[in-house]
Amino acid sequence: MAAADQKPLGSGFPAKSEPHEILAGIDLAGKTAIVTGGYSGIGLETTRALVEAGTTVIVPVRDPAKAEENLSTIEGDVSTARMDLADLDSVRTFASSVYDSIDTLDLLINNAGIMACPLARVGPGWESQFGVNHMGHFALTKALLPLLEKAKAPRVVALSSVAHKRGGINWDDIQFENSEYQKWVAYAQAKSANALFANALSRRMQGFGGRAFSVHPGGIFTPLQRHLPMEEQVELGWLNEDGTVPPTVAEMFKTPAQGCTTSLWAATSPLLNDMPGVYCEDCDVAQLADENSAPFQHCAPHIADDDAAERLWEISENLLAAA
Repeated sequence: MAAADQKPLGSGFPAKSEPHEILAGIDLAGKTAIVTGGYSGIGLETTRALVEAGTTVIVPVRDPAKAEENLSTIEGDVSTARMDLADLDSVRTFASSVYDSIDTLDLLINNAGIMACPLARVGPGWESQFGVNHMGHFALTKALLPLLEKAKAPRVVALSSVAHKRGGINWDDIQFENSEYQKWVAYAQAKSANALFANALSRRMQGFGGRAFSVHPGGIFTPLQRHLPMEEQVELGWLNEDGTVPPTVAEMFKTPAQGCTTSLWAATSPLLNDMPGVYCEDCDVAQLADENSAPFQHCAPHIADDDAAERLWEISENLLAAA
């Protein structure tokens, strides 16, 4: 991937497309997918759309009771197995159970994540947003690569965010061990890591016809905001002081179903066959950001950097090996 690849292709889909529009004419019968976080928010809508299109979907779940309740609204071939991205043993156990149930994996959508939470440590001491959003998915994807390799033209989609524009990888102190923790800086680092991961992974999948992409789903009110007090959401401009949504935000924000469509597009569009590793938004490839870009759109150059992607991959390999 090169930064020059970061420009819209003219997909023909508007930002607020619905899932059935994205998947119209796409044959997913007989395909198998794993959707992390696939029982809540945009993950639930991703699962719903794939199942309705004929895909067999496996959803890793941290909260089985909640998953059972939410997934009961979906009719089709969907199953669950326990997994917690913050627990590497849990990730390994889940991956092992997948090998017992399927022979190939067509789609892996790394959708789950946490946002702007207080400082916490997971695994061997990793900062939680980096540990859950990036390292948990890194470990899961590595474990499932042999199943992806057996599929025809498999794809991996990593959910990033436009919040990556707040900052890249803090190479000298990724885990905030020697610097003051700032939750939004940590979130930006984790979302930059998700995009760089897809960049590096796509090169590793090309040998067997696979592709990986990262996506910004758009602004959506989901449980991802659970760590943000109302006062902070008011300060961010997402809510009025009375808890209502400002008209300008309502016009810009998407429904959870609309929020899953860029993931679905990245997972299925033939337009992306020759665009490995790109970052997508609004059901198209995102434009490379410049001085005229709004804060809530486009792709910052630091996530379209192949050298940075390879550097992060090596660091992640080492962190995983030492865990």
